[in-house]
Amino acid sequence: GFATSHVLFPPAGVEDQAERVLAGMLDIRERIRALAPDLIVLAGSDHLNNFSLAMQVTLAVGVADDYTTLGDSGAPVVTFRGHRRFAEGFVRHANRRDFELVQVEELRPDHGMAIPRLIVDPAAAVPVVPVYINANMPVPPSPARCYRLGGVLKEFVETGRPAGERVVIVGTGGLSHWLCLPEQGRVAAAFDRDFIDRMVAGRSEELAALSADEVLEASGNGGLELTAWLFMAGAVPKARGEKIYYEPIPEWISGMGGLSLSPVD
Repeated sequence: GFATSHVLFPPAGVEDQAERVLAGMLDIRERIRALAPDLIVLAGSDHLNNFSLAMQVTLAVGVADDYTTLGDSGAPVVTFRGHRRFAEGFVRHANRRDFELVQVEELRPDHGMAIPRLIVDPAAAVPVVPVYINANMPVPPSPARCYRLGGVLKEFVETGRPAGERVVIVGTGGLSHWLCLPEQGRVAAAFDRDFIDRMVAGRSEELAALSADEVLEASGNGGLELTAWLFMAGAVPKARGEKIYYEPIPEWISGMGGLSLSPVD
């Protein structure tokens, strides 16, 4: 499992930090490439482009054969493969575990999915299953529920998929940031570092015990995207890992970070 912020902005004025962020993202790419995955599960939020206040979807899974990106925030318009059999199988397995996931056929992944997918697999060689976790509309799923859903994904891979299939999970978004609020530009660096430190130390369950309101208060409305990191962590329970990068960049209105987690046998 991996986690990474999902934005990139012009480096003017923060050149050194921007270089370290990009280097960290490319490090994640190389680590994923070395694992030779058969499939990438990409978890994150939509930014009111596919889901809106008119259709407030809490948890959704893309089940299409392919996806064409929206092309917002500087991300190019590209088409990449989905994996219908895996996605539909996961939805049905989750339903048996009391998770009613919305199946979505028609998606135009925005920058929240498009940028990290481009970073980790620029050639679009590996099929992707997008998992959408609402972090923008009331009511968001709790960190605990997202963590448990990661465990359901782990169970599905182990019991419902071919032996030996290699699945990489990437949680995207965060870290702390406030959007369209008076605090915009604030970065809660202490919270960010503690979040990363606890995850790589195998203490993600502690973070999953936080309420959505506690995450919102500590890390801003954008910090709720960290539920996607906890979904990833739930799929590799008690895993330990490594901080790959962290940079608090107020000029980018965000704490930028990434990490890896490896399963514990």
